[in-house]
Amino acid sequence: MAEPAYVSISGAYARRIRSGDLAPGTQLPSYAEIAKQHGVSDIVVRKAISLLLSQGLVRSARRRGIFVADRPNLVRISPERQMQSAEVSFGAETEESIVVDRETETVSATDELAETFGIAPGDQLTHVITRVSDGGNRVSISNTYRRAGTTGTANATVLEETLTDKLPSDAHAEWLGTTPGSLVKNVHQQFFAADGQVVMVSDISYPQDRYDAFVFRMDLTSSAGS
Repeated sequence: MAEPAYVSISGAYARRIRSGDLAPGTQLPSYAEIAKQHGVSDIVVRKAISLLLSQGLVRSARRRGIFVADRPNLVRISPERQMQSAEVSFGAETEESIVVDRETETVSATDELAETFGIAPGDQLTHVITRVSDGGNRVSISNTYRRAGTTGTANATVLEETLTDKLPSDAHAEWLGTTPGSLVKNVHQQFFAADGQVVMVSDISYPQDRYDAFVFRMDLTSSAGS
């Protein structure tokens, strides 16, 4: 099924912004110009710009127009981005070639991991290391552990994420090429099953200056009464 026109238009601008083709501070064409260029209505253009604004890729200046943000934000939309593969997530950010390298092995749970998963130390876990580069630039590395015999987040119903600026592990620092003592942006994820059992944990590191901010968004399926 073809994607909506506003998604296609916003995606095209998002890739140009992520790739640097549209530099920070660049003013986007007017709504009318974008509408004419793509053969769509003003309403479609407004929805496309709204999506770019919500992703932190552009900013609106009153009575002046829409401008590319100084540094793009990473918008982590729940649950879409978390359920996407690295190829899809990072591919939406750039027109450069995305290279994803994964290493999978079976390991024995450390005391810390055993406590997290509610298992005995030494029990088996699946460990996946994922390294992502974008046009030759190293942009992300993660360590993921999940219960042996499980596949990804298939049994997860709740995701908890914690964002910190922290010193990376030696392996993460080496991959990202950080200087000694430099911090990285780290997202620690825990995926829970309906019974509260942890089914998967991930630690993801990004260069500290890759994103201006991390924006977490989720749909509220119910609202509290007044």
